[in-house]
Amino acid sequence: MQRREFITLVGGAAAWPLSAQAQPKTYRVGFLIGPSAERAASLFQSLKDGLRERGYVEGRNVEFVPRYADGKMERLPDLAAELARLNVDVIVTGSNQHVVAARQATSTIPIVFVYAVDPVGTGLVASLARPGGNVTGLTSDASPEFWNKFLSLLREVVPKTSRVGVLGQVSAKLGFAELDEAARKLNLSLQMADVQRKEDIDGALANISQSVEALVVVPGPLVYSWRKEIADAALKHRLPAIVSVQHFVQEGLLMSYGPNLDREWRRASAHVDKILKGAAPGDLPVEQPIVFELAINMKTAQALAVSIPTALLATATDVIE
Repeated sequence: MQRREFITLVGGAAAWPLSAQAQPKTYRVGFLIGPSAERAASLFQSLKDGLRERGYVEGRNVEFVPRYADGKMERLPDLAAELARLNVDVIVTGSNQHVVAARQATSTIPIVFVYAVDPVGTGLVASLARPGGNVTGLTSDASPEFWNKFLSLLREVVPKTSRVGVLGQVSAKLGFAELDEAARKLNLSLQMADVQRKEDIDGALANISQSVEALVVVPGPLVYSWRKEIADAALKHRLPAIVSVQHFVQEGLLMSYGPNLDREWRRASAHVDKILKGAAPGDLPVEQPIVFELAINMKTAQALAVSIPTALLATATDVIE
């Protein structure tokens, strides 16, 4: 063997381990959500987009492991346990019921939640600044001023309203206290309509439509899955409605005011990135929403014969015509 061939052979052999070491680690990101794949598609895509912006490319250095409950929230514990058995690097999930299921499944795999309500009061984290344990994320909690603004927007559209229906999973007792306090300040009377099944929606709105002038939708995980059905029923029963998640407006509800839910899932990618780079979830502060958007469905406004003030329309981030 000539000297040049020997050097090439030895040099190539020496490079093999280095090439192997240069292969990027493939992280496994679990995605645990209550709605179906179709209903949660934009949320999942927003998370993927945020991670791609941070250098995580599917098929190269990240693998996504989604698990959907298809609207059957009782499946969440089993799905979370499955992700724990697969030993994913992090579980990204939704609001409170999701977090409880994930935390029951693992105390070691980091959990990042999006849109949890009162995470301190409900025991999901020790504090917003120092969550502790293996859980952190983004809360939906906003200041009391937010809820005053939220209801004031509804009153701008329905000026004479004094009685407002509230549709949601009332038994969950999440997201109602702040709304109730804001209503009292504005001299609004609230009438609750509890829905635990999709089949309850039409009847619940039929019952309260005779005694209220407008509607607030509180978007828990099941309610979010039923956004099309709720929008259709609100229109059927002639109820101008507001919600804090813009996806309902895209399905035909009159208006929304709140954080952009797709952007919040995109923001969650920052927590995931830090965790994959070695940060402890318990040391990452829980973040609150910082930007609120107004969306208005003008088709629905016309169908309800509701006049949207020009000044209000000018402030809308999204107008569906």
